[in-house]
Amino acid sequence: NIFYDLSKKFIFPKYKNLNSNDLKRKKNKDLVTSVDIRIEEYLQIVLKKLIKNSNFIGEESYEKNKKIINLYSENNYCWTVDPIDGTNNFARGNDRFAIMIALSYGYKILQSWIYIPVTKELYFSNYGEGSFLKKQKLNTNNTSKLINSKGSISKKYWNEKNFKKIQKIKTMFKSVNSYGCIGLEYVDISKGKRDFAILSKLSPWDHLPGILLLRESGGSDKYFDKGNYNFHLKKNNLVVASNKDLSSKILNSIKE
Repeated sequence: NIFYDLSKKFIFPKYKNLNSNDLKRKKNKDLVTSVDIRIEEYLQIVLKKLIKNSNFIGEESYEKNKKIINLYSENNYCWTVDPIDGTNNFARGNDRFAIMIALSYGYKILQSWIYIPVTKELYFSNYGEGSFLKKQKLNTNNTSKLINSKGSISKKYWNEKNFKKIQKIKTMFKSVNSYGCIGLEYVDISKGKRDFAILSKLSPWDHLPGILLLRESGGSDKYFDKGNYNFHLKKNNLVVASNKDLSSKILNSIKE
């Protein structure tokens, strides 16, 4: 498949084998590798061939031209790509990284794929049909007590008000730790292995693929105030959880 091919072609020749020429910092200080760039260029060519005249938004493309974000407002098919989610992990030789793709039309996310190169696992979701690993349907768990819940909380990008709220609730959970790869956190919440994530930076390439995977496996996504994740809105606060009950309890704790 396409994911296996690009992993063989671009990822594994450089995995644990990056040199200084392969690494650079973007304007926002985030790390990018030569592999991120090559994968995105490759996927742009391949995906746009699959649907004629479709739009394409990638994390690295956006760095060059911020205006491409306006393509989401068109009534057209749009591919969204995070070439390597977990770039820092990849650069360190850690195996927690993924390739993520979503297909949307207007305001609706239609399909998504999260591929883990090291394990060759492909998780995918279809709107209204469910989320899967091969033929196995994914289902979130029914954990409802905060004290029994495992998940992550974003450390950066909060405004002062929300940062204070987040600091207060950290001790309410069983454990709080980050994978450094939100795509894999979405995967583990979607298959019942983890329970929640409280998120601050909501770039579409980081969240569109995982949001559909989560929703189609029975999970919940809510902004702190109201409404579900909408990649057309510029909000920086979101709770994703394995079920609505847990989501409500987390949100109530944040509001208190």
